Amino acid sequence: MKIIACFKVSPESQDIQTRPDRTLSLDRAVWKIGAYDLNAIEAARQLGDQMAATVTGLSAGGPDLASPKLTKDALSRGLDELSLVTDPALPAADTYQTAEILARAIAQTEDAQVVFVGAGSADGYNQQVGNILGGLLGWSTLNAVHAVTPAGDHLVVERLLEDAVEIVEVTLPAVLSLTSSANTPRIAGMKDILAAGKRPVTTLDVGAPVAAGAELISELAPEQVDRRHVVIPGPAAEAAATLATYLNTL
Repeated sequence: MKIIACFKVSPESQDIQTRPDRTLSLDRAVWKIGAYDLNAIEAARQLGDQMAATVTGLSAGGPDLASPKLTKDALSRGLDELSLVTDPALPAADTYQTAEILARAIAQTEDAQVVFVGAGSADGYNQQVGNILGGLLGWSTLNAVHAVTPAGDHLVVERLLEDAVEIVEVTLPAVLSLTSSANTPRIAGMKDILAAGKRPVTTLDVGAPVAAGAELISELAPEQVDRRHVVIPGPAAEAAATLATYLNTL
């Protein structure tokens, strides 16, 4: 049995610079595994230990995805092996294109039974890939997953909803999208980093991405404006009413 942890690499947000025309520069940005995807890797490792399953990392992106630094970082987080899909068009892929590519890769993975994805990517944070992926595969699909426990031939899943905690039994195979509070991702130690260099990395050929379903019109940083330094004193109820009136005049 295999458990798959999907992840995406994206530029470190603090390294992104804004040009005078409000376009974004990634020239100095370090690419790394998204913070939410680390939850997926950790959940896969924990469940893999409980079910004696192989934990496979899966990522789709540009050719730079196969850099030794990125692959070693991923493998040092608890993965047994790593599968990559690389294509120059994938860094700009929309959520459907990404999910469709991942679905093809998973179809090539023998005995895959559980797929974990993070709450959202660190860049777009659209929170759509997990649900689309489950639909394409025709597997049981849940989001807002906070905890997963194996129970024989199925999983017991705890979901955090707005005003309740839902506990459901999920048949396999399944795609599960995690909350960011589902676990605390491990920090790789020296032993993990050294062992990562000996673990297998496979590049999969799944064909070209399908046509994009969405078109990016523009991507600009917000306009910079001076703070107004407006202070509204008084009791909370009166201040709130004054604030509402003030905001309506802007």
